Amino acid sequence: MDFVDLFPFAPEVGYLSLALVNFFGSLVPFVPLPGFLLLATMSVGDQFDLHVLAILSAVTATVAKQIIFYVSYGGRKIIKEETRKRMRPFERLVKRYGAGAAFFAAATPIPDDLVYVPLGLAKYNPKRFFIATLTGKFVLSYTIVFVSHYLGLSLVEPFLENIDDATPVYIGIIIFGAMMTSVVVLLLRLDWQRILGKFAPWTLDENNED
Repeated sequence: MDFVDLFPFAPEVGYLSLALVNFFGSLVPFVPLPGFLLLATMSVGDQFDLHVLAILSAVTATVAKQIIFYVSYGGRKIIKEETRKRMRPFERLVKRYGAGAAFFAAATPIPDDLVYVPLGLAKYNPKRFFIATLTGKFVLSYTIVFVSHYLGLSLVEPFLENIDDATPVYIGIIIFGAMMTSVVVLLLRLDWQRILGKFAPWTLDENNED
């Protein structure tokens, strides 16, 4: 099986599929759907334009994350009040580093809603959030595209050469998504007061909202 056989799309349908998967996958808070796997697959070979892939991925993901940010900014209950109380020290931490935290979350494959929702709840500047997130998503998308395009075949195809049915690969993707979701749930349940109290005690100050 070839790497590109995992998601066999025509160019026109492929771009639309990437946009939809990336947007709706990014729109579900705290459930990291591995849309980057589709982006990586489409980046292999010359069927798709690399710049269109990266730009489409970055823009659709940013728009989705901006919606999540505004929903949390407006005070909607994306997370339970009990969970928010546990995360309030973390909320103060990410607000202090604002754009830097948003950029880091966007430019790395971490569950970024763990940063974006607290920033929204903390009423962080929406324009700064948008610029930092879009910039970070461009960095991540172009990294995935170029690494997949120039190294994808040599890294992955040795594992696929003896596979005739893509079903185990799809199951593996689902398992990966479930594992990442478990990590997010674990992080939401952590006692951030105890953790940050040792390294950033100022985050425990109820009067410190800067």
